[in-house]
Amino acid sequence: MTLTVAIIGAGPLGRRLALEAARAGYRVFLEDVMPSNLEHAREAIRRELNAETLSRESGARIGFVSTVEDAVREADLAIDCVPDELESKLEILWLLDRMAPPHTVFATPSTSLSITDLGSCTYRPERCIAIAAAPTALADLASKPGSEIVLSAAAATTAETAALVEEFWRRLGFTATIERTN
Repeated sequence: MTLTVAIIGAGPLGRRLALEAARAGYRVFLEDVMPSNLEHAREAIRRELNAETLSRESGARIGFVSTVEDAVREADLAIDCVPDELESKLEILWLLDRMAPPHTVFATPSTSLSITDLGSCTYRPERCIAIAAAPTALADLASKPGSEIVLSAAAATTAETAALVEEFWRRLGFTATIERTN
């Protein structure tokens, strides 16, 4: 079964993750509320895929959508690419929590916020995990397969959640380390 990944935010990190996830065989929905960001991402991905033999197959795996609801409707994993600020994270997690199916796992890049606190603001803290890197660092990592990604799991985060996100990064060519927090 092919897993579906929703990537929220079509900036440099979001479009790089969408492209790499499609190359790894995931079905991807890339969302951005700004039409110009979404169109820029679509063109950048199209240009990159045109230079590859995988273009038809990978390109068919990426859907470009303008609402969070459309992005997460069938998502197994949702990764947000919003600023690492409390207000932004709470807003996106609130939207994801209300719109995504109950099984969807939320992964949020953060170096400054507690995944325990963020997860407790959802109805599914057991399905929340942090990617313990700043979005700018992740954008750099996304172009460097073989690098290490550190995942920060709260006490409530299930082993299944951690395994799904760890497998996502492994399929993208990275080594994932899981650290448990209190």
